[in-house]
Parts: sequence; structure tokens; C-alpha cells
Amino acid sequence: MVRVKPFAAIRPPKNLVTEVAAPPYDVLNSEEALAMAGEKSLLHITKPEIDFQPIAGEHEQRTYDKAVENFKLWKQRGWLVQDEKEKYYVYAQTMGKRTQYGLVLCAHTDDYASGVIKKHELTRKDKEDDRMVHVRIQNANIEPVFFAYKDNAELQAIMAAAAAGKPEYKFVDENKFTHTFWVIDDDAVIARITEIFTTQVDAFYVADGHHRTAAAARVGAEKKAQNPHHTGNEEYNFFMAVCFPESELAIIDYNRVVKDLNGLTEEGLLRALEEDFDVAVATKPRCGRPAKPYSPTGLHNFSMYLGDKWYSLTAKPGRYDDTDPIGVLDVTILSNLVLDKILGIKDLRTDKRIDFVGGIRGLGELSRRVDSGEMKVAFALYPVSMAQLIRIADTGNIMPPKTTWFEPKLRSGLAIHSLD
Repeated sequence: MVRVKPFAAIRPPKNLVTEVAAPPYDVLNSEEALAMAGEKSLLHITKPEIDFQPIAGEHEQRTYDKAVENFKLWKQRGWLVQDEKEKYYVYAQTMGKRTQYGLVLCAHTDDYASGVIKKHELTRKDKEDDRMVHVRIQNANIEPVFFAYKDNAELQAIMAAAAAGKPEYKFVDENKFTHTFWVIDDDAVIARITEIFTTQVDAFYVADGHHRTAAAARVGAEKKAQNPHHTGNEEYNFFMAVCFPESELAIIDYNRVVKDLNGLTEEGLLRALEEDFDVAVATKPRCGRPAKPYSPTGLHNFSMYLGDKWYSLTAKPGRYDDTDPIGVLDVTILSNLVLDKILGIKDLRTDKRIDFVGGIRGLGELSRRVDSGEMKVAFALYPVSMAQLIRIADTGNIMPPKTTWFEPKLRSGLAIHSLD
């Protein structure tokens, strides 16, 4: 079972939340962050390179020093204030007609080491190292990780009861997503939440934040080694997460664009695809208007934008293994039968000929990048399901790179966890 605890969040006063809260560090580049950041924005802490003119390097010592300086300053000025006692929090995100409710809590680093916190992606050491520096210098988890867990009716009832009350925060962000936040400070409810997780929830699944999770675990291990009186209950053994029941989460497609056709003509690519796919023109330009985007209709059906047309590609039976949790994934089928076999892209992590586009940007972003001449061909995939993600994590398998895209992203600055 998982090990959790409440914590005394460092967070903005109600009247400042929209000025402090910000997108996650990794969804904006430095220039975008500079353009967005107001005086009180958390971006001055998560992307402090924007406080230099010209913008400083993300990994310069002066940048790290500025992050620490700003975090202290935000607390001194009352823009971030720590709660008086340990609590749990409910965080709801609404995108369109769908709302997902998560509990903000602290998970234990030992659960990551033991595999109770399950991952589905590999991490890169350089990105782990970068996040580890930020946790270490601030002695805090400034931004949460995003976990899923198997549905638990009582936990969902507790969240629903909290959400029936007046929220601490409620605001709409620049993407028109609504963020709502409630505080659970009843001691009996807090104790019951802890009991349910530690007796009924057998695993957490990392949805988004693999590198932050790994970094938090490494900092915890580092502090453990430095403490001869370590017990396992110190605050540094815990890190902040927002945990959602699996049924409330939806994974969005994560698509691919490729710069060239590996020496093939467009006609040659179409002929090569016919060996493993049923290929058909889905839409084409009409009356001077561009072709209407075509979305995959189900598993093993792909859409491709080539030239000025959208194509439907359906993998033929026998070209994939339905009994293999990884082999059955559409990202695997596309990688094996198209990107590798035809286009010569062997390593999705390092090949500069391929780029990845989150489905939140829409299929129009794929055709735009091809029509601009930047890319030659684009592929859209049917989204992975939560059931597939959990099956892969439970069997100890790892998904190919850039498989899952979750939206909305967790807003940073609603809660911060101190390791003291």
C-alpha cells in the first residue's frame, strides 16, 4: 500500500492566487515565461532566468541563486504564506465539460524506490539532475507531480463533500481551463484519508512528472545519507503530488511530425506504407479550402498529413501483437512499421528529424507545420487509455517516448511543500 501524509502548504493568499499561480516550468520557454510573468508570478521562482537582461542561462549559478532569493522574498512579502497545520487539499480542473478532482498530498520517497509508485516512462539523467538541483537549493517541492490511482469510492466521496463547500481558490487560466481548490482541515477527515490510502490503495501511477518524482526520491536518499539519526518519518522523505482517480483522467493524443521522407517521394512513401497498412485518402482540398483534418477513429487507425491531403492508415492484422502490452500500442506500431522501417528513425529520443506535438494543439498544428515547409509529413495517433497505462506500469514495462499527454496541466503555485 502507498504511504501518504498531509502537509502544511506554502501558498498564496486568496486575493493573490491569480497573480502568483503559473503554468509548469516545462510548458513555457524563457521568452514565453518573461512575457507572461507579472510582478508576483511564481515564474520568477521556477524560471528565474527571466529576471536577467538579457535572459540568463537556465543552469547558471546566478540563475539558481536568483530562484532561492525570489522564494525567500515571496515569503517575506506575504505573497506565499505557510498554513498553520498539516492539511490535505482538493484540486479540481475543468476543461470543457470534464472536471477531474485530485487530492493534494505528500507521497513517500521509499514507495518510489520499492516500485509502489509505478512509472511508465524512462527518465533522462540530465533532466533528473536539473530538477534535483531545484529541490535541493529550495529545500522544497515547488511544483507537484501528477499521480493516478485506482478508483476508491470513499476517497471520491470525501472529495465530493469538500467540493460542496466554498472553495479557497477558483479562477480561469489563459487556456480557459478552470482551477478550483479546497482545504481539508478537519482532523478526523485528515486521519481517515491517511488511513484509506495506507490500507486500501496499493499503488500510485506517475501520469506526468517522471523527472520530478525521480529527483525528489534522489534528494530524499541524499538527505537520508547525511542524517545519522534518520527514521524515515522526516519531512524530506515526502514529496508533493496531486493524485487523481483513474476514471476521471483522459489521455490526449501525442502526435509526430517528420522533417523528410528518407529519400522517398510522396508516391514512394504511400507505396511503402501499403505493405503494412490499408491506405486511403480521407480528405483533400476542395473549392480552394485546405483539407479538413482527419482524426483516427480507433486503435490501430492513424491519420497522416502528406502533401495537401489527409490519409487514413489502418494497420493490417498480423502486423502487431495484441498480447504484448507494448507491442499493441499504436506508438509502437507507428515506430516499428513507419518511423523505423520506412523513414529510418531509430531513436525517438535523439533523432533530430522528428518532433512531437501534443494533441491539445489540435490537428491543425500538424498540417500547419507541413504546409510551412518545416516538416514533410505528420502522423496523428489514437490516444492511449488509462487502462493501457496501468497495465504497462503493473507489468513493469516502459512505454516508448512521448506516448501520453495529459491536459489540463497542474497549475504551479497553489501549494508548495517544504522539506523542513
